[in-house]
Amino acid sequence: MMKRRLLPLLAFIPFLANAGGFQVNLQGTKQTGMGHLGTSFYLGASSAYFNPAMMGMDSSKVNIEAGASGIIGFAAYQNQGTGLVERTDNPLGTPFYLYGTYKINEQFTAGLAVYTPFGNRVAWEEDWSGRYLIQDISLSAIFIQPTVSYKVNDMISVGAGFTYVMGAVEINRDLPTPIGNDASVNLQGDATGFGFNAGVHIQATDKLSIGITHRSQVNIQLDGGDADFTVDPALESSFPDTKFDSELPLPSTSSLGVAYQVNDDLLVSIEGNFVGWDAYESLDFDFEEETASLKDSENPRNYESQLIIRAGAQYSVMDNLNVRGGVYYDPSPIKDDLFNPETPNTDNLGLTLGGSYSINENLTIDASFLYIYGFERESSYEPSGFGGKYKTRSYIPGIGVNYKF
Repeated sequence: MMKRRLLPLLAFIPFLANAGGFQVNLQGTKQTGMGHLGTSFYLGASSAYFNPAMMGMDSSKVNIEAGASGIIGFAAYQNQGTGLVERTDNPLGTPFYLYGTYKINEQFTAGLAVYTPFGNRVAWEEDWSGRYLIQDISLSAIFIQPTVSYKVNDMISVGAGFTYVMGAVEINRDLPTPIGNDASVNLQGDATGFGFNAGVHIQATDKLSIGITHRSQVNIQLDGGDADFTVDPALESSFPDTKFDSELPLPSTSSLGVAYQVNDDLLVSIEGNFVGWDAYESLDFDFEEETASLKDSENPRNYESQLIIRAGAQYSVMDNLNVRGGVYYDPSPIKDDLFNPETPNTDNLGLTLGGSYSINENLTIDASFLYIYGFERESSYEPSGFGGKYKTRSYIPGIGVNYKF
C-alpha cells in the first residue's frame, strides 16, 4: 500500500511543469494586454519570443524590453461525499522576461531572450484531505535564447533561435505509514534541456499580416535529484534518502496568427496555438537505491494536445498612448481520470486589459491585467481514488518597460 501511494507523487514533477494553467503565458506585457497575442504583428524586442522573424521591423538600432507579472491564484476542492471545501494558500508567483535586439543591417538582426514560460507554486492548506498526494510544490524554469532574423524582402522575413533551459523543482507531501504520524517526503532537483524556436512573418498587404511560429518540445533532463524521507526510525530502511533521475518533457507549441490594421488607430488580431501535450505518454523515474517499498516507476499520463484560441485589439488613443484588450480560451489537456490536485487545471477563460504610455521617443511604460476564470470541473485521480469538484481563479497584474535607441 505504501508503494502504491508513493509512486503517483513522483509523477507529479512534469505535470506541474506543463499543465495548461501553469504554462506561464506572460512573455510580454504588451501582448498579455491583448490576450497574449503577438505572432503576426510587431510590438518590440519581445518578438524574439513571439515570432523571431519580426525582430528587425523597428527602425531603431537597439531595442530592450523587460517586465514581470504577479500571479495571485487559488484553487478550491470540494469532496462530493462530505461537502468539505478546502483551498490552496499559494505564495505570489513572479514570472519575468528580458529581451534585447540589435539591428546589424537592413537584413539581419540579432537578439537575446531570457524568459520563464513554465513555473509556479501551489500550496494546499495544512492537513488537507489530499496531503498524501501533494502538500506543496514549486517549479522554476528559465529559458535563455540567442536569436537571429533575416529580412528576405519587403514581404517575407524569417527568424530562429536556440534555447537553453535551466529548471528546478521541489515537492513535499505526507506519507501514510503504519508507524508514526508525521511521515513525509521531500523531492527536489535541478534540470537542463535544449530546444529551438522559429518563425515566418508575411506582410501580405499594407493592412494584413500573417505570422507562423514553432517552439520545439524541450526534454528536461533531471539527474541526481534528492529524495529525502522523514519517517519513523523503524521504517528508515524501507524509505532511505536516495537520488533519482527523470526526463521531463515540456510541450511544443505551433502558432498561426493573423493581424489586420483597420485604420491608423485600430489593430485587430486572432491567433491559434496548438500545444503538443500528447508528448506525455509516460513518465519514468530511476532511483539510485531501491527497496521493496521504493521501486523505479513507469507512470502513464496520456495527455491530450489542445488548441488555444486568442483574439485581441490595440487602439491608439493618442500618439503616446495605446490601450489593449483581449480574450482567450485554453482547454485543459488532462483527462478526467488522471486529474491531480498538485496543479488543478480546469478549462480556462482569460480576459485581458493593457496599455502603453510613451514618456518620450525612446522610453515606454507598459501595464497589463489578466483574469483567468477556471470552469468548475469534477474529476479524479483514479490510481489513488481521490476526486471531487475543483474551481480555480487567477489575478495577474503586469508591468514592463521598453527602451530603444
